[in-house]
Amino acid sequence: MAGARLDRWLLHGFAAVVAAFLVLPLLAIVPAAFNGQNFLLLPPSVWSFRWWGVFFADASWRSSLATSLEVASLVTMLATGLGTAAALGLARLGGRLRALVLAVFVGPVVVPTIVLAVALYAMARSLGLVGTLLALVIAHAMLALPYAALNVGVSLRAVDPRLALAASGLGAGPWHVFRTVTLPLILPGIVGGAIFAFVTSFDEVVLSIFLAGPEVKTLPVRIWEEIRIELTPVVAVAATLMMALALAGWGLSRVVETRRAAGRRAG
Repeated sequence: MAGARLDRWLLHGFAAVVAAFLVLPLLAIVPAAFNGQNFLLLPPSVWSFRWWGVFFADASWRSSLATSLEVASLVTMLATGLGTAAALGLARLGGRLRALVLAVFVGPVVVPTIVLAVALYAMARSLGLVGTLLALVIAHAMLALPYAALNVGVSLRAVDPRLALAASGLGAGPWHVFRTVTLPLILPGIVGGAIFAFVTSFDEVVLSIFLAGPEVKTLPVRIWEEIRIELTPVVAVAATLMMALALAGWGLSRVVETRRAAGRRAG
């Protein structure tokens, strides 16, 4: 008993050390966003909202934030819809064909991003799409689609297929079965996939550097441009906003999953 307890404490301690190693450097950027001086300093000697005012007063920062939100929102809708359809289609396949199609979907995640960026840049340039919103949405959707499809697929595998068969046996059509039976059951997976798609698009920098332009520039690209010239706390403000949106998405997914689990227990 004592040995098992010691092993458990050691495991928890090791997990805490790993979590601290991964998370603390990210959290260190938050106090830097409230530094009142002209350079990054941890911990700040003077606390101030000065650089938050600089961020929101600068039209280029506001524009890049709005572009990132617009691109990520469009990518979320596109990737979630296509990912849900792909997951439903993959569930009907079997054996080697399913593995082959799944490999095609996962391909953009497996291939190095720089390779994908060069290929997409060449295609976008030939079509005159470099520096356009459409190019960014298509490129980001390619990265986000696998996450949406895989998340929905996990939820779909947990659905008892006899439920859909029972609804069909009672006279319900395919769309009615999907809307009233399948969709509510896979909703957590859809929400999770949508959040992954949004965060993937919002944080993407390599593809955005290749495909962005003067009029269409995402927040990560604007951060990259800023640190190449001068590293000021306004960069920490932008990074803090990005982390806050990612945490908000994670919190939303947890709320949906908690409510879904509570509903299953109540049922």
